Parts: sequence; structure tokens; C-alpha cells
Amino acid sequence: MNSESFQERSFAGKVLVTVGIVLLILLLLALVYYTIDILLLIFSAVLIAIFLRGLALPISERLKIGEGWAVLGVSILLVLVLAGSIAIVAPSVAEQVQLLRVKLPESERLIIDFVSRFSWGQSIINQMPSVDAIIQKIDTGQVVSGVGGVFSSTVGAVGNFFVVILLAIYIAAEPRLYSSGLIKLFPVASRARAREVLDTTGETLGWWLIGKIGSMVFIGLLTWIGLSIIGVPLALTLGLIAGLLSFIPNFGPIISALPALLLAFINSPITAVYVLGLYVGVQLIESNLVTPLIERETVELPPALTIVFQLVFGVMLGGLGLVLATPLLAMLMVVVQMVYVGDVLGDREEELHLSKASGGDNVAEE
Repeated sequence: MNSESFQERSFAGKVLVTVGIVLLILLLLALVYYTIDILLLIFSAVLIAIFLRGLALPISERLKIGEGWAVLGVSILLVLVLAGSIAIVAPSVAEQVQLLRVKLPESERLIIDFVSRFSWGQSIINQMPSVDAIIQKIDTGQVVSGVGGVFSSTVGAVGNFFVVILLAIYIAAEPRLYSSGLIKLFPVASRARAREVLDTTGETLGWWLIGKIGSMVFIGLLTWIGLSIIGVPLALTLGLIAGLLSFIPNFGPIISALPALLLAFINSPITAVYVLGLYVGVQLIESNLVTPLIERETVELPPALTIVFQLVFGVMLGGLGLVLATPLLAMLMVVVQMVYVGDVLGDREEELHLSKASGGDNVAEE
């Protein structure tokens, strides 16, 4: 009788523990769901912090100053450079943007007249939104309202921008303070391994971010020069758009090519063909020269998986999810290769390749 009573209590205890674990998992999932916008902002701050630290460390070593002061100096210098660039370029870009708003509907009407001559043209035109409708959505903030409400207004976007920059400076100035706190959440026996995974992830994201910024500058300049040679109006603005949107692989180049094609069509259909060839050529050069150089220093991202990840994050989280999908995938790939493939499956060859690409022993020392 006592044995049966003990077994019943033991079974009830196991049930309570299982129920408690399930409730805890559901609570964590709900917490992530309702704070996903904040988590994305924090991840954005981490990316910027990695970039700032990558620039500040060489300065700190050469000038023999503290890392925090080097980060602060780099941040101030970048702000001054950005402000100066905006002051120089902004008037021209603003004028070109206003002209772009006038030219795009005009180009749309020309394209509609041209395509409507064909039998298949009417069905395509009926399915596509007008340029005027898209511009109206941008003006009313409907495009950015899909990002969970975080960027639902200009004031909110500016406020979140400054919050992200402030967080990035704090994290870049004292990264060990935050990484040590995160590592303490793991069991003592696993903390060394957790630090190794965290350092390798940081190095991988750093190299990916530096390579991506170089790729953005390359695409922006090459597009600007090419459009200027072809004679497309607003080449500077279109080059700037192409460079910024190239941060989003696969979808960014397609989006950036649309206004250029519309403007080129005003001159003639053959000019639009030249512009299409330019954008395709720039992407081929970037994909075959710049991207391989980036992937030498980072984890290789499968193209199909990248597209799927972008679609999922874009649908679930809106524009911000689409922008951050690729670095999130890069981070996930590092964790999967080191923790699951390396530790669980015991295959350390992929991990060794990843460690060499990310800096090897220097990462652990950091």
C-alpha cells in the first residue's frame, strides 16, 4: 500500500514537472512573440556595435587608449562624416527625389500604353498596383506600419534610431560586461564552450557586416557611374538607392532596379533594356567577386535557405525582419555548426573551417 502511494506521488510529481516545463516554454514563446520588435532592435544594436568595435580596436591598439574612448571617438567621427555627407548630398538628393515622384507616374503611363497593345498586357496591368497608390502609402506611413508598430511613425522611427545607436555605443564600449552576463546563464561546465560559440558568432557577423558595407559601396558607385553613362536622369539618387537596398540580398536589387527601369522607359524602351543589363551586370560582378570574398571570412549561406529565411521573416515581421533575416541566418548557421554539428553530432571538421575563417585563436582570446 505504501509502495503504491509512493509510486502515485512520484507519478504526480513527474506530471507537475512536465506541466511546469511546458508552461515555461509557452511563457518564453509568448514573451518572444510580444517583444519580437524589441529583440530585433537589440540585434540591430549588436550589429552596429560589432562594426564600431571593429573600427575602434585598431585605433585603441595604435594610440594606446582605452577601448571605450576609441569607440566613442569612432562614433563621433562617423556621426560627423554622416552629417557632413548629408549636408553636401541632401539638397541634390532631395531635389532628385521630388523629381522622381513626378517622373515615376509619367513613366507608368507610358509603360501602360506600351504594354496594353498586347493581349497579355491588360491582365498584368490589372493585377499590379499603380505608382500613385504606392507613393500615397509611403506618404501615409502604411508601408512601414507592418513592422509590428515599432516604426509606425516618423517620430517612432527617429526615436528608435537613437535608442539603437545609444545601445550600440554602450555594447561596443564594454562588450565583456554583457557577454559575461549572458554566459553566466549557462552551467559552469559549459561556460567555456558558450564563450567560444559567442566569440565566433561575433567574429562571423563582424566580417559579414564589413564585407556587406563594402559591397553596398561598390554597387552604389558602379550603379551611379553606369546610369550616368547611359544618360538616365537622377543617377545619383538611383545609385544611392541601389547601394542601400543591396543590404537585402536577392530582393533588394530587384526593388532598386524598378525606379531606374521606369525612368529609363521615359527615354525609350531600348534605354530600359540598357539599364536592365547594367543592373544584371553589377549583380553578376558582385555575386562572383565580392560575395566569394565575404564568404571566405564568414559562414557560407545557402542561397535557397537565405531566400526562405527572408520570406518567412518578411511575412512574419515586415520590413525590419526582411532586412535582418540574412545576419540572423548567419548567426544561426554558426550556432548550428558549432553546437549541433560539432557538439551533438561530433563532426568538428565544419567547426574547424568556421574557426579558421573567423580568426581562429584570436577569437577566443577576445
